[in-house]
Amino acid sequence: MNASKISYQTAFAGIDPYNADMPGRVPTKPAPAFGAQFAALRKARGLTQAQLAATLGMSVEMLTYYERRATNPSADFIAKAAAFFNVSADDLLAINGKAPRKPGPPSQLEQLAARAAKLPRSEQKAAIKMLEGLLAAAA
Repeated sequence: MNASKISYQTAFAGIDPYNADMPGRVPTKPAPAFGAQFAALRKARGLTQAQLAATLGMSVEMLTYYERRATNPSADFIAKAAAFFNVSADDLLAINGKAPRKPGPPSQLEQLAARAAKLPRSEQKAAIKMLEGLLAAAA
């Protein structure tokens, strides 16, 4: 084997040169308010651009555009992103000038609903009837 090839392989063993978290070229101007908010929410969730792009059904290039250059994102995209991050469109667009609040842990009711969704259908129906009866009696 070639000595330079061995030293290259040894020096970079285990390092992926095409890591999805590579910062790429440093932007020359700051991101618009929307892009900064959008990127901050993505990072707060611990998602890479590639992961979020796949979740939202778009290319990484389009997601990068929204984070770094978009000054007028489409209403459809704003609605989809706000719903995904569970924030208002105002927070996402930075209209109120405040950073969006970080999503806290799910409430006890949300945790129970998630557990109930994993039950067999017959047990889900029984739980729904019981809950509807309780809510009807409380009203």
